[in-house]
Amino acid sequence: MEEQKENRPLHTEDEDDLCRKLSKNLDFAGGKQRCRLDGQEDTGNSTISSHASDFSDPVYKEIAIANGCVNRMTKDELKAKLAEHKLDTRGVKDVLRKRLKNYYKKQKLRHALHKDSNTDCYYDYICVIDFEATCEEGNSTDYTHEIIEFPIVLLNTHTLEIEDVFQRYVRPEINPQLSEFCVNLTGITQDIVDKSDIFPDVLRSVVDWMREKELGTKYKYAILTDGSWDMSKFLNMQCRVSRLKYPRFAKKWINICKSYGNFYKVPRTQTKLTTMLEKLGMTYDGRLHSGVDDSKNIARIAAHMLQDGCELRVNERMHAGQLMTVSSSLPFEGAPVPQNPQLRN
Repeated sequence: MEEQKENRPLHTEDEDDLCRKLSKNLDFAGGKQRCRLDGQEDTGNSTISSHASDFSDPVYKEIAIANGCVNRMTKDELKAKLAEHKLDTRGVKDVLRKRLKNYYKKQKLRHALHKDSNTDCYYDYICVIDFEATCEEGNSTDYTHEIIEFPIVLLNTHTLEIEDVFQRYVRPEINPQLSEFCVNLTGITQDIVDKSDIFPDVLRSVVDWMREKELGTKYKYAILTDGSWDMSKFLNMQCRVSRLKYPRFAKKWINICKSYGNFYKVPRTQTKLTTMLEKLGMTYDGRLHSGVDDSKNIARIAAHMLQDGCELRVNERMHAGQLMTVSSSLPFEGAPVPQNPQLRN
């Protein structure tokens, strides 16, 4: 639907004149503002008030013309215009085009509404989590993975900066001896896990840290992962091994792979961590398959997506032990106040 709006013919005004006016006049304070645009598939929903929800408001005409101008720009022209507005100039051409379109779209909608109606309902923080777990080369389908690294990277959605980092290693109980493959893959040694606490104790430390950050009380937050497995498989399996109830704060999360693919209109094959970084003009910083380093790099992607105008929102959840999809039309709902782990009945 959005692409059709971008390319539909407009005849009542000279496009080049309006393009020049838009290029000259579009301006808003601060390149690191968050735009309330959806990172899901288009649903036809609008954050504009009901009088404009049918796209009859003149602002949509201006946005469509601006999109047409952006579509005709070369990569160098896109970079020059982004630099003029003090926006990031890194990334492939499609990413640069998306970034500039959303800059213009946000500015025009903000001007039309005088304020962003969703400012008070979006998450204050995003907690990026990327577990490392026990593994063997060529795992069998019934292999029991146990979490051996529990990192959380706290991304401030207002500043788009990493504000704090939590990291704990975990001692596995079912397979206490790490395989050579696991050690080489994760960089986590046997000595590290032998000196670490078991999962229930680490989870209590996680809860204490999140409470210190006032997540779920003073600040609204959401969990974000690189794919579905961290929560639906690793945490789910670990809770069964440790005889714990699945924590409520982790029952819903943002799968950034889905959000990235939907927002930038790329296939699933282009949503691997290193590929997403490359397409955004970045390189991986740290050691691959280190949980904390992976989490930091995922947070960098999330920050860029927010800056590019993507409205990262919860899109997956656990229900009765099963992975489910969350509709993008639902209102924003922050994760609950973290509670200490409870034993299964």
